[in-house]
Amino acid sequence: MAITLQSDGAGIVFGVKAQAGGRANAVRGEHDGCLKVSVTQAPEKGKANQAIAAVLCEAIGLRRSQLVLVAGETDPRKKFRATEISAAELAARFDRLLTTLRSESPKS
Repeated sequence: MAITLQSDGAGIVFGVKAQAGGRANAVRGEHDGCLKVSVTQAPEKGKANQAIAAVLCEAIGLRRSQLVLVAGETDPRKKFRATEISAAELAARFDRLLTTLRSESPKS
């Protein structure tokens, strides 16, 4: 399954399933069309949201100024907007990221 992308006129919006207070700062995979992201930061005063944005930027190669939280500030399901990138390029970056994550996960 792929990450669901929507154009909103200002950029490309995608969903994130967030886990604050996790063991590590990392993209964990895909769930229901959203990226799963865990951060060690506790969900207080927006610190976890900032950490999630930083993890996303590093994982998909965006500058922090290109990524904005647009919905879900206090909810585990969040929406982020990526700007200055095409939907096709963002989808390709997500595909590469998820392929890498699948190849690194232990086989059961």
